[in-house]
Amino acid sequence: MEVKGKIILSLPETSGTSKAGNPWKKKEYVLETQETYPRKVHFNFFGDRVDQYPLQVGDVVTLSFDINSREFNGRWYTDISGWKAEKEGAAVAVNDPSMPPAPPAPAPFAAQDESDDLPF
Repeated sequence: MEVKGKIILSLPETSGTSKAGNPWKKKEYVLETQETYPRKVHFNFFGDRVDQYPLQVGDVVTLSFDINSREFNGRWYTDISGWKAEKEGAAVAVNDPSMPPAPPAPAPFAAQDESDDLPF
């Protein structure tokens, strides 16, 4: 799924160690949509994506995300986990392995032969 909006809040990064002894980190943001009736969306990046997508308050982004709900003690909780954020007006990252390679540039046109009387 995707949503476009402006980052209005950047929460502090949290980190820790899992039960298996592996380090983890999470960064949370709040995005406000740019619709007639704006909505606020709280989302997070987890693991390596925290460093891959450093966002700042004021950035206008298109966020690609997954929604996951889980039950705990009879209550339901929903997380919005971002997996890609494209800043408006930013160039595509060159080192992103998920992107297909760019097509080759077209060859320049050769000089037109003077004996050819076609107009094109």
